[in-house]
Amino acid sequence: MPWYAWLIIILALGSIVGSLMLLRDSARKLPLTEEQLKRIHERNVEMDAKDAQDR
Repeated sequence: MPWYAWLIIILALGSIVGSLMLLRDSARKLPLTEEQLKRIHERNVEMDAKDAQDR
């Protein structure tokens, strides 16, 4: 392979890795109250029960 093909490959990989790192750094947790967490957990239990029932 010529040198410029390697350069293009390295630039493409660097761009992908850089974008993923930027995405990871910009992600932040959602501040949820205890009530919201409780409702989410209850809903998850209901959905798991419904999925188990459907099978």
